[in-house]
Amino acid sequence: MRLDEIEVSAPPPASSGPAASAGYVGGVTGIGGALATVDAASAGIISGAQLNSRPVTRPGEVLESVPGLIVTQHSGEGKANQFFLRGFNLDHGTDIALHVDGMPVNMRTHAHGQGYADLNFLIPELVGAVEFHKGPYFVRDGDFASAGSVRIDYLDKLDRNVALTTLGSFGYKRGLSAASVPLGAGNLLVAGEAQTYDGPWVVPDALRKLNGVARYSQGTATDGFSVTGMAYWAKWNATNQIPERAVAEGIIGRYGTLDPTDGGETGRFSLSGRWSQSDAGGITRASAYVIRYQMNLWNNFTYFLNDPVNGDQFRQRDARVLGGGEISRVFQGDLLGLPMENEIGLQTRTDDIRVGLFNTTARQYRSTVLDDRVLEASAAFYYENRVRWTDWLRTSVGFRADGYSADVRSDTPANSGRARDGIVTPKLGAVLGPWLDTEIYVNYGGGFHSNDVRGVTATVDPASPLFNISRSPFLVPSTGYEVGIRNRSIAGLETSLALFRLDFASENLFQGDTGTTEPSRPTRRFGIEWSNHYAVTPWLRLEGDLTITNARFSDRDPVGQRVPEAPTTIASAGVTFGEGRGWFGSLRFRYFGSRPLIEDNSVRSKPTALLNGRLGYAFDNGVSLALDVLNLTNAKADQITYFYESRLPGEAAAVADRHFHPVEPTALRLTLAGRF
Repeated sequence: MRLDEIEVSAPPPASSGPAASAGYVGGVTGIGGALATVDAASAGIISGAQLNSRPVTRPGEVLESVPGLIVTQHSGEGKANQFFLRGFNLDHGTDIALHVDGMPVNMRTHAHGQGYADLNFLIPELVGAVEFHKGPYFVRDGDFASAGSVRIDYLDKLDRNVALTTLGSFGYKRGLSAASVPLGAGNLLVAGEAQTYDGPWVVPDALRKLNGVARYSQGTATDGFSVTGMAYWAKWNATNQIPERAVAEGIIGRYGTLDPTDGGETGRFSLSGRWSQSDAGGITRASAYVIRYQMNLWNNFTYFLNDPVNGDQFRQRDARVLGGGEISRVFQGDLLGLPMENEIGLQTRTDDIRVGLFNTTARQYRSTVLDDRVLEASAAFYYENRVRWTDWLRTSVGFRADGYSADVRSDTPANSGRARDGIVTPKLGAVLGPWLDTEIYVNYGGGFHSNDVRGVTATVDPASPLFNISRSPFLVPSTGYEVGIRNRSIAGLETSLALFRLDFASENLFQGDTGTTEPSRPTRRFGIEWSNHYAVTPWLRLEGDLTITNARFSDRDPVGQRVPEAPTTIASAGVTFGEGRGWFGSLRFRYFGSRPLIEDNSVRSKPTALLNGRLGYAFDNGVSLALDVLNLTNAKADQITYFYESRLPGEAAAVADRHFHPVEPTALRLTLAGRF
C-alpha cells in the first residue's frame, strides 16, 4: 500500500518529503482505497516530517508522536528506553511491539528483560512513516503487541541530500550525513551518524555512538525490492536511579551516583530485504532479515543490600543471532458483488542466544549466577477477511495462530529443558459511517506476550539452587475491547475518542536482574483516549492528546489492587509552524502523571511536566539553523521513580525508599544543516 492511498491519523504537513518504502508500513492494497483506511480510532500513520518536527532529548523520544505514548530513560543514554502506554509500565518493551523496516526490535529471552527494545540505532531523519496500533486487534501484530505496536519505515530515497552538525549542552555533539543517488535501475541511499554526550551527571555518560545505513532499492512499494544493511555500536557510563534518602542526607547530589562503574556497550548489525509484486488479483509481499546483536550491562540498583562487602553490581551479557521473515498475499475479489479482500500471511523468527548474569565489583568478575544457551523459534499464520457491505459499513474478521518452541541449555542442569506452547487469537473489527464526516469503530481481539523461556524451564533459583522456584507460562494471553469515534467535520481538524479495556491473564515475567521468576496476578485496564490534530493553515498545526487509564489487579489480595508503575494520566500538547523556507519552530508540552509505586497506593511518584521548544530559519540556499531548548522551564522533575529496598554504605539494614532518575536540566542544542 502506498502512503498516499491511506487516510493518515493527522493532516500531513505541506512539505512532508518523500514517502517511505511502505514495504512494512501498512500491508493492504485497499479496494480503490476503500479498505485502506485505518480501522480503529486509536490507530494511525505519522509522516517522517511530523516526527522530525519535534525537539527531543534522545532518538526514541520521537515515538512520543504516537498519542499517549511516553518514552523515557532511567539509565545511561545507550540503554533501551522505558515505555508507558495505556496504563502499562512497559519496561523496555514488554507489551509494545516495535519494528524498524520489517525487523523486530524487541528481544525475547533477553539478559536485561523480556521484550528489551533498544531504539538507539534509529536515525530519525531517515524515517518516512510510522504506523501505530493500540490494542491486540490486528492480525500482523503478535508477540509483545497487547498494549500496542509501532512500525517504522525508512525512506528509499531522499528528496535532497543532507549534512548536519549539532552542538549542545553537557558535551552533546552529533554529526549526520545522508545521501541518495540513482544507481542502475534503482536508488542507493547511504547515511552515517556519530554522536557523543556526557549529560549533567557527576560521572559523565561518555556516550560514544556510531551508526550507519546503506540501502539499494528498485521499483515501487507494490512492485519492487530493497536490500538494506545497518550497523550500530555504542559505549557509555550510566547513572542509574538513586534513592531519595541519599540526596536528602547529602551523600550524593541530584545528578550523582552510588556506583560510578555502572554502564554498558552494545552492537547491532543487520541485513534485510523486502520484495513485492502486484497483479490483477492482488499483491504479494515478502521480507527477510538476519541480525547479529550483543550487549553488556553493568548495573547496581540495590548497592550493598545483598553483599555488604563487595556490593551488588552485576553484569548482564546477551549475544545472539536472530533471523526471520514474513510473506503475505492480499487477494482482491468480491462477495455477492460486494468489494472484498482476503489476506493471508506467514511469519517466522529464530533466536540463537547466549545469555548470562554475573556478579561483579567495579566491572570485575566475581562469580557466575547463570550462563545459558537458548535456541528459541516461532512461527505464525494469520488470515483476515475485509468486506465493505454498504457505503456506511465495513468489517474485518481474522485470526492468527502462533507456535513457539525453545531449547534451554543452562549451566545449572536443573534449569535446562525444552518448552513448547501455542495460541490462537481472534481479531474482529467494524467501521460504521461516515455520517457527517464521522466514523464509529468497534474492535475486539486476543493478544499475548511470551515470557523469558528460562523462566519456563527453570526449577531452582540459580543463585541458591537449594530453593525451588515457580515456573512461568510460556505464552500469556490478553483480551482487548475498544469502541471509538473519529470526526473530521471541521476543515483541517481530526479528533478521535476511544474507550478501551484490556485484560491480562497474568503478567508473569522473568526478572533478568536477579535470574529468577516472579509470578504476577491477573490485571484489568480500562480507559479513555482523546486525540486532536488541527491543521489550521498549511504552515500552522496544533495537537493535543489525553489518556486516562484505570489499572487494577483483577483478583483479590490484601496487599492491594493497584498495579505498580501504572500511569493514570498522560497528556501532551504542541504547536508546529513553518513551511518550506523561512522561520519554523515547535513547542511541545508533555505531562506524565503520578503513579502508584506499590499495590496499596500508599507510595506514589510525583508527576512530571516538561516543555521543549525549537526555533529555526531555513534559507533559500538549503541551509537551515535551528535551536532546540530542552526542559525549557528547568523543571526539577523525575524521568522515572521506583519504590524498593536498598542499602547504602554504613546502613545496618535494608531501607525501602523511592529511587528516581532526574530529568536533565535545561539544555541547548544548535543544529546547522545543509540540504542539497
